[in-house]
Amino acid sequence: MSNIHPHATLPRHDKEKLLGQRGIVLWFCGLSGSGKSTIASGVEQVLHDQGRFTVRLDGDNLRTGLNANLSFSDEDRLENIRRTAEIAKILASNGVIVLCSLITPRGIHRDLARGILGEDFAEIHVKASFEACEKRDVKGLYAKAAKGEVAHFTGRDSSFEEPLDPDLVLDTERLSIADAVSEVIGFVEGKKGRA
Repeated sequence: MSNIHPHATLPRHDKEKLLGQRGIVLWFCGLSGSGKSTIASGVEQVLHDQGRFTVRLDGDNLRTGLNANLSFSDEDRLENIRRTAEIAKILASNGVIVLCSLITPRGIHRDLARGILGEDFAEIHVKASFEACEKRDVKGLYAKAAKGEVAHFTGRDSSFEEPLDPDLVLDTERLSIADAVSEVIGFVEGKKGRA
């Protein structure tokens, strides 16, 4: 690594001033079907309508491109999170509001993301029981998992460790999507606001 020399870029403050916002990473974690992507999409739309620049990094989208070579083994999940967090770090340091929607099932995964992102990391637990997500089964994954067609399925074959101290909890068995989106927007306004 001694032959790698990162180049200096324009200061973060200058980029944030240009965009009129501060960079932050909203990391939505939770079971498949809990509502992570739906909520992130709603938040993205509201922020866009407010004139804010956002980028969404969705687990499914990343696994069709950048992370297509990764499985759902513990080792590959860790690498999936590492790569996503590194991209999010670059974007946030350039003043972008980044919305990451990944299951991120274990504390070690969220700790890795937090370690990479530091103060830019905001952990949002999109909470719903396995049973509620199974009833929704928006992608048909729970039915496939029940037939043994999906390996390492979170909540069934591998565990989901609930976050111990998330920045925000969105219980989608209790909240509507619109209310969950409003809670996230309120959190963003309180946490960072405009530059």
